[in-house]
Amino acid sequence: MQQQGEYDWILSVNADVMQLPIEYKFVVVDDSTHQLVAWEEGDNRILDLQGIADGQCIVVYGEQLRLKEKTWKLAGVALPLFSIRTEKSAGAGDFGDLMAMADWMSKAGLRVLQLLPLNDTGSSNGWTDSHPYNAISVFALHPHYMDLEQLGELHDQEAMRNFQRQRRELNQLEYSDYMAVDRVKGAYIQQAFEETGENTLESDDFALFFEENKDWLPDYAAFCVMRDKYATAYFSEWKEMSHYNEQEVMRICSPGSIYINKVKLIYFTQYHLHRQLQKAADYVRSKGIILKADLQISVNRHSVETWRRPWLFNLDMQAGSPPDDRGGAGANWEFPTYNWEAMRGDGYQWWRRRFEILERYFDAIRIDHILAFFRIWEIHGDAVQACLGHFSPAAPLNESDMAYYGLSFRHDLYTQPFINDYVIQKIFGIHANFVKDNFLERKAYGLYSLKPDYTTQKDVLKAFKGRYDENSVWIREGLLKLVANVLFTEDPRQPGHYHPRIGAWKETVFDILSEEEKDAYMRLYDNYFYRRHDSMWESTAMERLPAILKDTRMLVCAESLGMMPQCVEPVLDRLRILTLQVQTMPNQGTSEFAHIGSYPYRSIATPTTHDMPSIRLWWEENRERTQRYYTDMLQKQGKAPLHLTPALAEEIVARHYYSPSMLCIIAIQDLLAIDNQLRDKNIYAERINTPADPYNRWQYRMPVSIETLDDATQFNRKLTQMAVRSRRSAESENEL
Repeated sequence: MQQQGEYDWILSVNADVMQLPIEYKFVVVDDSTHQLVAWEEGDNRILDLQGIADGQCIVVYGEQLRLKEKTWKLAGVALPLFSIRTEKSAGAGDFGDLMAMADWMSKAGLRVLQLLPLNDTGSSNGWTDSHPYNAISVFALHPHYMDLEQLGELHDQEAMRNFQRQRRELNQLEYSDYMAVDRVKGAYIQQAFEETGENTLESDDFALFFEENKDWLPDYAAFCVMRDKYATAYFSEWKEMSHYNEQEVMRICSPGSIYINKVKLIYFTQYHLHRQLQKAADYVRSKGIILKADLQISVNRHSVETWRRPWLFNLDMQAGSPPDDRGGAGANWEFPTYNWEAMRGDGYQWWRRRFEILERYFDAIRIDHILAFFRIWEIHGDAVQACLGHFSPAAPLNESDMAYYGLSFRHDLYTQPFINDYVIQKIFGIHANFVKDNFLERKAYGLYSLKPDYTTQKDVLKAFKGRYDENSVWIREGLLKLVANVLFTEDPRQPGHYHPRIGAWKETVFDILSEEEKDAYMRLYDNYFYRRHDSMWESTAMERLPAILKDTRMLVCAESLGMMPQCVEPVLDRLRILTLQVQTMPNQGTSEFAHIGSYPYRSIATPTTHDMPSIRLWWEENRERTQRYYTDMLQKQGKAPLHLTPALAEEIVARHYYSPSMLCIIAIQDLLAIDNQLRDKNIYAERINTPADPYNRWQYRMPVSIETLDDATQFNRKLTQMAVRSRRSAESENEL
């Protein structure tokens, strides 16, 4: 066989003298000795050449090489970088702290360090910027993670003394104060740039860095300059550069520009961030530890990415997650969805560049919300609540489809909010008459419609902006509920085609149907949400994921929680992508808790994620559920203790260590929970993110320093023994 391309091989054969069909297997041969190493396992591959003419070529897709792999298992820890606490930190973990973290992990038998995204999120100059998934650039690193010690001491001794005082004050806080850290670090970086910036930017090393990043760095710098000039990242509100212009970007970044000092500061900052992360990654790797990145699935609606390449995004749409079977309301993340057709047109270059840059530093990657590569929950731009969304891609229904299930389509009744006196009284109570007079219009047959100023959920929010009294909130939420009281939503791209509104059967609009119509609707609903799209989404993912991941050397892991179609796990297994297994959120959805012993090898076992309460907090949220877990999963008798004891926490962690999963990655809060001296005294401080809270502050910080963990001999010995006994350590690997 002769190689004809990166993944293409050609073999010429005389088919006339061969017995058909041809059965074959691949073998592995040592390049240097030409000795046979291994035969491919499994059944023979079959190639039927009957009917082929002389000179014709057959293209065969060989899929994965079927070789028996040497299995290995590792234990690791997950935490945001800003949560790391060391004695030299400036109120938040930084790239320098990664090296101290690696030193401790090597003592504790932990071989994987999983972080949250590290990209710049500087959009509003407020606490919302603490959201690490709210990136304004998928390439630029966040200045928040600069290790100021590596920048060197300031020449200005008074400024240096002032900074040291501020650093000590920030380090004494129990939480990570995003705003204060950003302000202090920003001032230090500015001073360091004024003192050493010109020499840095004239160096050969910086020239090499710029050459490797010139496809995104000037765009990012120009965006930041304009953002700061107009005090907003909403580029549509800028008086200049509201639309990307490459020549104008070059002008802004040129030596004679009035903005050149700001541009140079941005270049200086990104250069040092790159050097520091590279140094940290090399050190972590030297300790035998895998550094695992987190790839956020979306970007900020007002970001360099949407400004620079608007054609890659559906800016009139919003990404989110649908309400689930467990009673969750879903979420509207407000991020734009992707224009996958445009991305496919250039071979997914934007995605592949993201992976290329991450590979500079990381050995493994967690793909946030991997379901988006199969389908995304898309919400129209004028909606607020996730229940008004639909799948994309999808096969919406037309009137003929509905008739097939026995449902006669009635446009006004099924797609417009159903409002009558009963609905109004049920939702608004004592405010019913006020709502009728001010927000509704009477129609025939005792029905009402919303006045033109309140027909969309965004209209309702706009009308009640700044009104937070109890009555206003009551009426606002009621009006949002009225807008969503529909059976179908029309597809924004295919007029005359409709999506069943998720959860509509729980709403009052469902009651207008006859018993026969209800039965027809539920059969239609069940088919749409659980059967109709499986083959479509499977082929969609198999087109996107292999094209995007084909060149990466990183171990790819999926965040695969939520409302998962049946096609997801087979596709991930086929592509050798690790799934995420959380015992209290079983992927199958058929039971309350998953059985850890049933986890597949290509998976990650973890008791919690950053979007969930820690195991201690989860233990106290729902006493009935905790009791069932205590009895059924932990096999204990009697009443579950009110608080999760260190011994029980250790048992939960140990059970995950002993899982069949390739990786067992435990949140730092859950590891510390097994030691009464190290665990946080305030369990409520252990929560990193509450997805339902759009104003969540990402401020969790380890309650003890890495230096304290270094000296926690008994704790470290316990973790090391757990890793050895569960065959997740270097010692156990050597035994294989």
